[in-house]
Amino acid sequence: MGKELKTIRYFHEHEAIANKVYHFDSIPDVLKTVAQRYIGDHPQHSFIFRACHEEGFRRLGDYRYELDLTDRCKEARSGQYVYVWGKLWSDGQATFNTSLNCYSPVMIYVNGEQIFKSELLQELFPERRTPIPLQVKEGWNDVLLCFVKTDVGFGGIFGTGSFKNFPLHFLTPGMDRKGQEGWLYSEPVDELLSILPRDGMTEEETGLIWYPRKSWSDEERSKGAFARIYGTAQPAVAYAWCKLDVTVPGTAPVILQGHHEGALALYLDGTEMYAASDSRNFCVELPRRYGTRDLVIKGQLDQADEQNWGFTLKHPEAEQGEQTVADADGDSSAAAGWRLRPARPVAGCTDVWLYTGPFIPGTEPAPADIAVTDTVFEDGTQGVYWRVDLPAMHVRLYLENTHYGKWNYPLGVTLMGLLQTGQELGREDYIQYVREHIGLSTAFDQYGLWDRTVYGAAGINNQLSAIDSLDDCGSFGSTLLAAMELGEIRGGRETADRIANYMAYEQERLQDGAFYRVRGSGEMRQETMWCDDLYMSTPFLMRYGQLTGDMSCWDDAVNQFLMFKKYLYLPDQQIMSHVYDFVRGKATGIPWGRGNGWVLFSLTELLSILPQDHLKRPDLLTFYREMCAGVLAMQGKNGLWHQVLNRSDSYEETSCTAMFIYAYARGIREGWLEQPGLYREAVRKGWEGLARLSIDYKGNIYGVCRGSGYSFTTLYYRDDLGWNLNDTHGIGIVLLAGVEAYKMHQQYRESFSREEKGMEKI
Repeated sequence: MGKELKTIRYFHEHEAIANKVYHFDSIPDVLKTVAQRYIGDHPQHSFIFRACHEEGFRRLGDYRYELDLTDRCKEARSGQYVYVWGKLWSDGQATFNTSLNCYSPVMIYVNGEQIFKSELLQELFPERRTPIPLQVKEGWNDVLLCFVKTDVGFGGIFGTGSFKNFPLHFLTPGMDRKGQEGWLYSEPVDELLSILPRDGMTEEETGLIWYPRKSWSDEERSKGAFARIYGTAQPAVAYAWCKLDVTVPGTAPVILQGHHEGALALYLDGTEMYAASDSRNFCVELPRRYGTRDLVIKGQLDQADEQNWGFTLKHPEAEQGEQTVADADGDSSAAAGWRLRPARPVAGCTDVWLYTGPFIPGTEPAPADIAVTDTVFEDGTQGVYWRVDLPAMHVRLYLENTHYGKWNYPLGVTLMGLLQTGQELGREDYIQYVREHIGLSTAFDQYGLWDRTVYGAAGINNQLSAIDSLDDCGSFGSTLLAAMELGEIRGGRETADRIANYMAYEQERLQDGAFYRVRGSGEMRQETMWCDDLYMSTPFLMRYGQLTGDMSCWDDAVNQFLMFKKYLYLPDQQIMSHVYDFVRGKATGIPWGRGNGWVLFSLTELLSILPQDHLKRPDLLTFYREMCAGVLAMQGKNGLWHQVLNRSDSYEETSCTAMFIYAYARGIREGWLEQPGLYREAVRKGWEGLARLSIDYKGNIYGVCRGSGYSFTTLYYRDDLGWNLNDTHGIGIVLLAGVEAYKMHQQYRESFSREEKGMEKI
């Protein structure tokens, strides 16, 4: 091993959680501290509903925007300029990674400062992708691209640099369309602007006309909402949905009155309260019940010449000429003790109503099934979702949380840790937090797939909706299956089936059936096998086999281990190389700590499910014991393992340490290890090391290696691949390690108690 480094402290020793808990009996206190810090930092906030213009710029599969101005600005002359304007929010000073392809010359400004100007080679070769780091400040940041019209092209592709992590979506700037998603683009101009647009300006104050259009014409506004949104060319059915909010209880009914053009029916919580087959004024009494209820209106156009298809609602106390309830923000009804509120607030629109349709009469969904947001309604073509009463404006969902509701592989491990912690400590709140996080993704899985198809890239579930690697599905999928053992999760089985289908029929494999990676973000990452992928696949396959009874899943998982061992095992050290590079025909030979952690952790998961009489179980058990021995020889003096296992001059790394603790403690409990005393001491030493060096008294987790690439040089792992604070690659596995260490401790203590009782009888 390399030269031993002096112990690097991630925080002052006085701040270690070891100063608050003193022995294995107090492990639950550590688990609660870590779990509660994580949950407190990432509360249960759902998706954001935003208005999105269908005539805005479409996003590509890599989540960048195709800012092609050729057809949008046909009147532009060569040499003229068009500005494309958006804004981004940042919680603090940061660098956002973006990238650009140029169809024509472009200048990029951030908060009024030019940060980029294209060069000739970038303009002549639009296939060239140029990385552009955006230095942003806390709060809103203006991003402005100025494209020059040429005879060759006009515009470009711009946006997030890596959609797998956290894809950027830009919001509409200025005061006129606050909260909408997308970019504005200007009319062509002959000269560069002397004063650049900035957030807080109205569009009029910029001195330019901006597109896409933002409001209805006077003629359109004179029509009914259904008519201006869906047209009147053919018979159709459409729905409107809002909430009736009764703020003052009592016996007096809620009175809705107004006028409708075309047939109309009104439903309260799915029950029909009014219906008429032709245009008329109406007045309907609704039972008053404190709280909010779903108010759904179903309109039907039977005559193609009905130009005002729609409805208006008027508050009974309003005088002639006063604002109607259908056009108000809901507050005009407050004096009567009730008001209309949005079913779901939509950023970028103040109207209370959501609209969906049109449907061919007789094929529409039932009114009782309409008041939902996780469903794309069948319309006989590509399906429809909700819209708002603005020109060509649809409702789309966006995930703007960094953690809650997100689906990725490190969060899969994080949630698994919280789930098992909740089970071990009897904390139903932890369990529900995990199940509801997972359910937020799976319930909207079909919506996410539809959103990606229709708009190019989904605003939620960015990895789940675009699975193209084991990273995208296996880790989180395994946690999904574990959570489903505790009760049904909406959309869970369908999502699990989709993941299983991907692994069986779409994931790239070598001729011998081993998983490997064909694609990569750079030439070096293509045609490779990563030991990480054993965790990204085999725990899911084992749990899916349990769920379905399909033993081929178990056989696949078993064979993956044996084939990965063939390519990556370092027999002289009894540990694994991180990566095998098939382009170069060799393994890197570097035993990255967390890579080995994934292997041993996954093998532990497999052995816990695989039947005792499985033909290949002895081979896997031998592999497990060999790796345990190899890893044990490399435990550091402080109980932690190092970033590079055989280099003690690399930093002490938390996530691999936790994985090894987990694998050892589980093996001791299950009786897999032939010298349990040695490993029990390693578990104790490792956990005490984490409590002293990696976990502070507030439950923050230090020393977790960030997400990695790979290299044939040790220096990359030792010096370039640094650690992050509270990285989700480590939080969950620290919790899992604590759970298993505590179970091991309890089992050992109980065995001694039984022995002592036996001695007393003698």
